[in-house]
Amino acid sequence: MKVGDTRKITITTEPAGADDSAAVIAAVTWKSSDDSKATVAADGTITAVAEGTATVTATSGEFTTDIAVTVTASE
Repeated sequence: MKVGDTRKITITTEPAGADDSAAVIAAVTWKSSDDSKATVAADGTITAVAEGTATVTATSGEFTTDIAVTVTASE
């Protein structure tokens, strides 16, 4: 991502048709390891703030996934 870019991340479950799929997705919370590099909104939208790296973590109950974010200079 470049400074100023935004990108929305979507969470899915496997299998997609699991009985608790909607509840798992609805309960997702988001966190950035470094808000000075990349922020993440409650809807999963990542905003590139400054050059560097951050890890965005999505958590729902016992399920967690990490997304590596690298921010480069805008052109």
